[in-house]
Amino acid sequence: MSKVLVAGASGLVGAPALERMLNNGWDGVAVSRRHPDIDTFREYEFVSVDLRDRGASATALGQVRGVTHVIYTALFEKPGLIPGWQEQDQMDTNLEMLQNCLEPLTANNNIENVSILQGTKAYGVHLHPMPIPARERYPRDDHANFYWLQEDYLVEQAARFGFRWSILRPQLIIGGAIKAAMNLAPIIGVYAAILKEKGEPFSYPGGPSWVWEVVDTRVCAQALEVMAVKEEANGHHYNATNGEVFEWRDIWPVISDQLGLEQGPDTPRSLAAYLPEQADVWDQIVKKYDLRPNSLDDILGESHHYADFCFAYGATGPMPAAFVSSLEMRKLGVDEYYDSEEMWRYWLGWLQKRKIIPTF
Repeated sequence: MSKVLVAGASGLVGAPALERMLNNGWDGVAVSRRHPDIDTFREYEFVSVDLRDRGASATALGQVRGVTHVIYTALFEKPGLIPGWQEQDQMDTNLEMLQNCLEPLTANNNIENVSILQGTKAYGVHLHPMPIPARERYPRDDHANFYWLQEDYLVEQAARFGFRWSILRPQLIIGGAIKAAMNLAPIIGVYAAILKEKGEPFSYPGGPSWVWEVVDTRVCAQALEVMAVKEEANGHHYNATNGEVFEWRDIWPVISDQLGLEQGPDTPRSLAAYLPEQADVWDQIVKKYDLRPNSLDDILGESHHYADFCFAYGATGPMPAAFVSSLEMRKLGVDEYYDSEEMWRYWLGWLQKRKIIPTF
């Protein structure tokens, strides 16, 4: 019987990956500080630990047995998010977290495969224009990044212990996780609710036009399961997208309709600055609509900073294209895809059904 351990199991990618694999018959271990919010009737082990703590990780994970596959989706980001992407302590912490996870597991389990996450920062999207489309076979982009620290460590450990390894590189990921570093769905939902409460129209807050690709977390979940079991995935990277592109201003009417709101004219606004100032308004909304008792901070994480980046807030000129090819993922056998408009409806509806954001 295969047994998967998902590190970062309450997060944006970890939760749907754990849910999918449990529901497909895998035994599971969830490693995260908070319980995952997933839909499953299957029982699974839950290990609550902060992977930044080497001693606590060794104690907690040293007791885990029978793990055959590891999916590592844990992530450390600094307050403010984007500046931290180039800071050495952020990179070092992410490497140490992976080490603190794998070392006790490889000592006590017969690991067959380990998969980790990267992203389009691997192609330097945050630093310079990317090749279009960016392909996995291109040489490593020459910039400091914790991706390279983790990848080099993973390759070394795979050679030492004889397990397979693979790396998923999602584009902009959309799902249901709250208090995430980079998930726009709850940020948009909270922003919309605050505008509604204040009697303001639901206006797009971004800057110049920017065409994007996204990937639904359900695609990521299937990709990680396929990568875990297919030997031909060993030693490879896989870009992940829904398979189409969209522009924010074209998708805004879809989002407005799903939320039941009137769309207003563009109103450029930094959500990183604006949303934290609305904590009292959000508390009123929670009471008014009988929502889960989440504070604004419980929902935002660092994703309001990510929103400014993705919406090109404050940019004064055209935004460079940032497209990746996901052909390799498809050739591997990942056959799920989602209409991006329906994806936005699904995840905003998911948040509404769970009473994380209101239904108007």
